[in-house]
Amino acid sequence: MEELDLKELFFLFWNKKIIIALITLILMFIGVIYTYFFITPEYTAITNLILVQASSNSQTEEIGITSTDLTMNSKLVSTYSELIKKNTVLDQVASNLKIPQSDIRKIKNKISVSSAKNTEIIEIKVRDEKPEYATKIANEIAKVFCEKIVEIYNISNTYLLDRAEIPTSPSNINHVKDIAIFTLIGIVISIGYVLVLNRLDTTIKTEEDIEKITGLTVLVSIPNYDMEFKEKKGGRR
Repeated sequence: MEELDLKELFFLFWNKKIIIALITLILMFIGVIYTYFFITPEYTAITNLILVQASSNSQTEEIGITSTDLTMNSKLVSTYSELIKKNTVLDQVASNLKIPQSDIRKIKNKISVSSAKNTEIIEIKVRDEKPEYATKIANEIAKVFCEKIVEIYNISNTYLLDRAEIPTSPSNINHVKDIAIFTLIGIVISIGYVLVLNRLDTTIKTEEDIEKITGLTVLVSIPNYDMEFKEKKGGRR
C-alpha cells in the first residue's frame, strides 16, 4: 500500500472538505442534544474536616501540635477516609435525618472521600440531583463522623473545617467541554472516513497514479479537448 505524502493529504482533505465539515457538524449537533437534553444534572456538596491535636485532660501535656500528633494524624487519614463511608456512619445519618436507610445506601456510591496530599484535610463530597439534599447529607455525615471517632477511638481529633453550602450549578455538566469532545470525534471520524474511502478508490486519476501502478514513466499525455464547446463557437468537427 502506497503512503500518501503531506501534499497529497492536503489536497485529499481539501477536495473532501464538504464531507469532513458535514460529518463534523452532525457530531457537533449530536453533542449539543446530548449535553442539553440527555444528561441529568447532579449537584455536589463539599464539606471539609481536618485532623487536629487529640484533646486530653493531662496537665503535663504541652500546648500545641507535636510531631507525634502529626505522624499519628497522617496515618489516620486513610483509615478515617474509609470509615466515613461505612454503614456505622451512614445508618446514623439516615436516623438523624429521618430518611430510609435504603435511600442513604443508594446514595453511598455518590459519596466520595479524599485527602489532600501531605495534609490532614479530609474532603467529603456528596452528589445528588437535589442540591439541598446533597448538602444536608454531607453536613450530617461530617457531624456523625466526628461523634463516631470519639466513640470508637476515645479521642477527639477531628474538626469541621468547612460546612457544605448548597451548590448552585451542576457538577456533571460542562456544555462547552461536551460539545468540543463531540466535535473532535466528528473530525476524527470524518478524516478516517476520507482516508478509508481514498484507499478503496482504485481508479486512476493522474499521471503519478499510472507511474506508481505500472512502474513506467509517462512520456506523452493527451489533453482533454472539449468538442462540444468548440461546436458552440461555430467550429466544425
